[in-house]
Amino acid sequence: MHKRILTALGMAAVGLPAIIYGGWFYFLVMGIFLVGGAWEYVRLYRAVNHEPNESVTIGGVLVLVTARFFFPEAAIPVFVAVILIAMTAHLIAFERGRDQAAIDFGVTVAGIVYLGWIGAYLLDLRSLVNNEMGVWWFMLVLPLVWAADTGGYSIGAAYGRHKMTRRLSPKKSWEGYFAGIFTAVLVGAFFAYAFSSLGPQPLGGFVTPLQGALLGLVIGALSPLGDLGESMFKRQSGMKDSSNIFPGHGGFLDRIDSWIWGAALGYFLIQYFIL
Repeated sequence: MHKRILTALGMAAVGLPAIIYGGWFYFLVMGIFLVGGAWEYVRLYRAVNHEPNESVTIGGVLVLVTARFFFPEAAIPVFVAVILIAMTAHLIAFERGRDQAAIDFGVTVAGIVYLGWIGAYLLDLRSLVNNEMGVWWFMLVLPLVWAADTGGYSIGAAYGRHKMTRRLSPKKSWEGYFAGIFTAVLVGAFFAYAFSSLGPQPLGGFVTPLQGALLGLVIGALSPLGDLGESMFKRQSGMKDSSNIFPGHGGFLDRIDSWIWGAALGYFLIQYFIL
C-alpha cells in the first residue's frame, strides 16, 4: 500500500505540471507512456510466441506521436510510411523462415495503430484550440475517465453481484459499471459548471452542465473498454500486469489503457458537438 501511494504521488508530481504547462514537457511525458506501452505490448505478445517487430512497433509509435504533435499535416503520410515499413520487415522475416510472419505483421500494425495513432489523441486533446484552452479541455475529459474508474471500483467492490466479464476481468460487475457511468455524469456536469462559470471563463463559456453530463455519459460508458481491451492482451499472454515499472500500479499500459479511449472520445465529442 505504501509503495502504491508513493508511486501515485510521484506520478502526480510529474504529470500535473506537464498537463498544466503543456508543450515539450507534456509531449515528453505522454510520449514516454505511449512508447513504454509499445514496449510492453511487444513483450505481451512475445510471451505467446508471436513476433511483432520490436523496432518497428516502438519506433513507429514514437514517429507517429511526434508527427501528430509537431507536424500534424504530415501525420497521414507518416502513418502510411510506417505501415509500409512494418510490412517490409515482416516480408523479410517470412523469407528468412518465420512462417507466422503474416500474423506477426497484423500484431505489429495493431500496436502501431492503437498506441501510435489512437494514443496520440492524448496529445491532440491537450492541444485542442490552443495551448491555453487545451489544458481546460484535458482537465474536463480525463477526470471523467478517472471518475468512472473510481466510482465503478468503489461500488463494484461493495455491492457488485452480477459479473460483467467472467473471462476478461472477473472482478468487474454490472453494478460497478453503471455506478461508474453515474459518477462520470455527475463529475462532468459539475466540472463543466465550475470551469465555465467561475473565475476567468477558461472554457470561453462553450460548455454547459448538460454538455458536461453528456460527455460523462459517453466517456463513462465507453472508456472502460480500454481497460477490458488491455485485460484481453494480458489474459492471452498469461501475465497479471503489462510490466512492473510502477510499483503497486503495474506498467505503462495499465495506467493509460482507459485514458487513450477517453481522450479520443473526448476530442471528437468536443470538436463536433461543443466547439
